[in-house]
Amino acid sequence: MHVLMAAAEDDALPGGKVGGIGDVVRDLPPALARLGCAVSVVTPAYGRLAELAAARHVGDLEVSFRGSLQTVSLHEVAAPRPTQGVRHYVLDHPDLAPCGRGVIYCDDPPSRPFATDASKFALFCAAVAELTERDLLPTPDVLHLHDWHAALTLALRRYRVRPGGWRKLHCVFTIHNLALQGIRPFDGDESALDAWFPALPYQHAALADPRWPQCVNPMAVGIRLADAVHVVSPTYAREILTPGDPFGRGLHGGEGLEADLAAADAEGRLVGILNGCEYPQDAPPRPSWPALRDAMRAQNLVWSAGRATVASAHFVAQARLAGLGARRPSPLVTSIGRITAQKVRLLLERAGDGRPAIEAVLDTIGEDGLLVILGTGDPVLEQALVEVSARRGNLIFLRGYSDAVARDLYAAGDLFLMPSSFEPCGISQMLAMRAGQPCLVHRVGGLVDTVRPGVDGFGFEGSSVTAQVDGMVAALAGALALRRDDRPGWQRVRKAAAAARFSWDASAAACIERLYRPATTGAGGDDAA
Repeated sequence: MHVLMAAAEDDALPGGKVGGIGDVVRDLPPALARLGCAVSVVTPAYGRLAELAAARHVGDLEVSFRGSLQTVSLHEVAAPRPTQGVRHYVLDHPDLAPCGRGVIYCDDPPSRPFATDASKFALFCAAVAELTERDLLPTPDVLHLHDWHAALTLALRRYRVRPGGWRKLHCVFTIHNLALQGIRPFDGDESALDAWFPALPYQHAALADPRWPQCVNPMAVGIRLADAVHVVSPTYAREILTPGDPFGRGLHGGEGLEADLAAADAEGRLVGILNGCEYPQDAPPRPSWPALRDAMRAQNLVWSAGRATVASAHFVAQARLAGLGARRPSPLVTSIGRITAQKVRLLLERAGDGRPAIEAVLDTIGEDGLLVILGTGDPVLEQALVEVSARRGNLIFLRGYSDAVARDLYAAGDLFLMPSSFEPCGISQMLAMRAGQPCLVHRVGGLVDTVRPGVDGFGFEGSSVTAQVDGMVAALAGALALRRDDRPGWQRVRKAAAAARFSWDASAAACIERLYRPATTGAGGDDAA
């Protein structure tokens, strides 16, 4: 079986990752290959990946886009860690790098959300559609599309009129982040469906957003037109069938697409399969406190030197880091992830007693302890964390990301805090558990499927934001009391966390049986010729 994957990210290539999509596209193909599949992965080149020393030009595609033919070149790139049965390709064109060399996602103003990225990924989809009809790659049996960036390939599959038609490819669509949907107008803008594909004879209702019918919703297109719709944990697959909380109290459901998801579920096309994690034979050593402290200081200085003026985040962090002595903080609580509303909103809400949640968390950790947060994202949320760190000596916010520092924090921390408002799967909790660090998580989505409170970690929940904040603080107090008062019990939790396994081989086997070899053909296949 040959699987062609199309995605915005591929962490098997240097510089090919921003978030979790890159992790999955790096790790799932080798697991599929171990089970006998051949896998080809294709992403945009972003003006850089086709220039890697390991890149080889394969051929050119003539792609119809914006009413004319565009030449998009296909390059095969050898991964630094090659895997038999997996090949990596990139598509190169100037319009696939509109925000500069190597930039994967662009930031558009609120008045034109997704405008630049939507145009870029529409061209990418057109090139992927053309690629499936050419002989530049072995003929695929399955086309596996990841998130909204690749979803418009399905609209072209359904509606494009071509001599001889499409091969009847079995198409799978994976949802990584349902909250990001790539919504753009049908017309009236240069970043609009009719501007990208002026001759496409589409059915408006099949592509329209259910809330804004004048707009195309690529995420909805993927859900409606794929033969199988995959979400990255079983619990999240159930959660997204509901509308969530219309009052904005942090209870997330189908992000406006619950009716489409329910239809896919009723048709047997919606499948929840948990992502996996890699487990190297030799776990990284637990760093000493002085080594971790010095590594954080050095990395923060590197970030500070990146501009002529020092950002307040780096200035405050360096001041806090300079005040750390030779004695290890106890407890050392860690949190690693994107600084987004999904990941950190609960920390900035108020507890039932009126305190901001993060103040209650720091009070619970105590002045002898330390909370280290590593990540970057929303500037408003970043600044809120900087301001708290400037007031409180037991919070260090490292604004940025470093694999080396993250690895040390996973290995050195006593407790990992993951208060996501929603979580399709999550990888941070798996990495912390792998290193023997128990996790305190909000019991949503994939966090339910990976962390067992009282066995290998700790959890909280609540029917409102206030209840969730109070539950988080209470669970934190309980976890730290166990660590302080019952060392054998704490060690049992730590050892159970380190022993937990979420293998990519199991995920890959489920993908083959439940996504690639379905009992029946879904919405996309029979009438796609």
